[in-house]
Amino acid sequence: MMSTTTEVIEVAICGMDCADCAAHVQHALAALPGVEHATVLLSAERAVIRGDPALVTLPALRAAIEAAGYSVPDPEAAGEMSSVRASGATLTRQVFTVFGLIFGAVVLIVVVGEWLGLLEAATEAVPFWLGASLVLVAGWPVFANVLRAAWRRQIIAHTLMTAGVVAALAVGQWATAAVVVFFMRIGDYVEHLTAEQARRAVRKLNELAPQMALVERENGEYQVPMAEVRPGDIVIVRPGGQIPVDGLVVSGQATINQAAITGESMPVEVGPGVQVYAATIAQLGSLRVRAVHIGANSTFGQVIRMVEEAEANRAHVQRLADRFATWFLPVVLGLALLTLLVRRDPLATAAVLVVACSCSFALATPVAMLASIGNAARRGLLIKGGRYIELLARADVLLVDKTGTLTMGRPTLTHIVPCHPEWNESDLLALAATAERYSEHPLAEAVREAARQRNLPLAAPDNFSVVPGIGIKATISGQEVMIGSARTLVGEQTLTPEVARREAEGGSLLYVTLDGEFIGVLVATDTERPDVTLALTTLRQMGLHEIVMLTGDREATAAALAEHLGIAYRAQLLPDDKLALVRTYQAQGHTVIMIGDGINDAPALAQADIGIAMGVTGIDIAIAAAPITLMRDDWTLLPELLALSRRTMGIVRGNLGFTVAYNLVGLSLAALGFLPPIVAAAAQSLPDLGIMANSARLLHKDSAHSVHTAVQDEYRPHPGPQSAHR
Repeated sequence: MMSTTTEVIEVAICGMDCADCAAHVQHALAALPGVEHATVLLSAERAVIRGDPALVTLPALRAAIEAAGYSVPDPEAAGEMSSVRASGATLTRQVFTVFGLIFGAVVLIVVVGEWLGLLEAATEAVPFWLGASLVLVAGWPVFANVLRAAWRRQIIAHTLMTAGVVAALAVGQWATAAVVVFFMRIGDYVEHLTAEQARRAVRKLNELAPQMALVERENGEYQVPMAEVRPGDIVIVRPGGQIPVDGLVVSGQATINQAAITGESMPVEVGPGVQVYAATIAQLGSLRVRAVHIGANSTFGQVIRMVEEAEANRAHVQRLADRFATWFLPVVLGLALLTLLVRRDPLATAAVLVVACSCSFALATPVAMLASIGNAARRGLLIKGGRYIELLARADVLLVDKTGTLTMGRPTLTHIVPCHPEWNESDLLALAATAERYSEHPLAEAVREAARQRNLPLAAPDNFSVVPGIGIKATISGQEVMIGSARTLVGEQTLTPEVARREAEGGSLLYVTLDGEFIGVLVATDTERPDVTLALTTLRQMGLHEIVMLTGDREATAAALAEHLGIAYRAQLLPDDKLALVRTYQAQGHTVIMIGDGINDAPALAQADIGIAMGVTGIDIAIAAAPITLMRDDWTLLPELLALSRRTMGIVRGNLGFTVAYNLVGLSLAALGFLPPIVAAAAQSLPDLGIMANSARLLHKDSAHSVHTAVQDEYRPHPGPQSAHR
């Protein structure tokens, strides 16, 4: 009798390389007695099982996982494995960079081999038993997946390819079968890299999680592991230190960089009663924080969990080749059976199978996909699998992060507003830059850079100090200068209408006082990236009418940029808010692109149908979580990427259409007895050559240029005002 209590057990798993592997393990675990629910997280390499503790034991789970063809590592081995994989994952960019050249050479060899009869010569020179054995050994991982899919009553693209391999071996063409196996394994290798990148994202997130905390105890302060910190403990945060918990500031003042969690472009000033987040940095000042949420319960811990779950819960996409195989293979098998029943001719039946399951079907999709991936790599676009090319071609919603993605991620001084009749812009800027000479705050660097651009002479202050939570204080020629938030203002000092307007626009305001008298304001904003406006306009004209900016910044800051770009926006979002928005669009049937660059974007990047990371400015976690990475700081790559995906899918459809037409003729001749099996086998090479030649157009050096030209010519913005879409 089953117990009324349930427990949750987590088990590490080795050997999973793709979503099919995870689904196979999940099915095996769910079938165990006592299991209520099982979820397998591919990126985290573990399973989460809820069930009756009396029946669901670790030995039973281990046995089920091993019976499915995978293993449960011991903790030491798991740690060693992770470190080895992490080091290997750093080579991913280099692999994709040279991939196009290698694949182009292989395609050339295959085409020339078919044309000059080299594959036929290899078939005759090598004993059939040896060639067939090599094919079976090399293709066994793929064949095993096909058998597992068949056991689950599923037909996948590899089912059709495997049938082509069997048919080629049946007529003695082992070299032709080897070509099919080669392309299947290359495609699986790319999918394996995608899975490894997802694992890398989770590992890097865990590495960034706080490991130690300085905690107040009755008789002093002690550095303790995070496992020993409890809610209610008082945690000490020193200048430059990482905040280890989510909590409320009890005392102290500090400037906090919390862009990793909230996405705010500028550091924030915090004091007593203000909430702070784990994994954010106290750039200036110190704090005493009362712990509220710790470890996995903190906002940062939830980000890690959301990335894991987003990978596991991403909607399954049936690829074009899978849909094609689902209906084509049963049709062919039915026609072969009908031929056998009606004509009683085994040779004609064999000819039907050989013609219909030719290598051209196996090559129609992967050749074009891999050629496109290779071409994209040379352009600075890292695409981690053909499925994302298919999804891009039908995407209709674009969600884009603000800070570091649409903008540069660093402040730039945009306005200088003197508020005293004796001060002009240059004098006010020179005074502020001198006072800020030794400050490490990002806004101080913006002030100094603006002064350098105007060639203003900068002196050194006589004295300099940081006032946590307010700004800086300096002495220049015996006068006290304070620069910082509105707290620098003393008494009832009236702000000018222009200052109020700049504040409403969402810029970061630095108030400047001299000996307590308010003399002006410096306004800094996070500047827009080059070509963003042109790129967004082009994307909208290409069919992405729903473009929404997501940010953790203030409402006013977000509204100002969104209005300028002519797009909708959502402000003051945390990572789970972005993730929820992606899922909302997906639930409505949309195909969603998400573009981001930071930790707070990682869950949404993993959940979106197509996640795109900014590779130059983005952190490694975002790059690992996203299946596509822009390796150049160039927004014009986005329209080119969309155009390339549509061009690729056009070539894939052309390949399949040509193959269908060719095989319809072949099937008719074979079923009527006009095409012997050996002739049918020889006829396989003709569509192969056409498909490879058509797909190889994506490898040409001028392919990227032609795509760029097509984007500029077809989607050139028309004169007229932009309108915001929502």
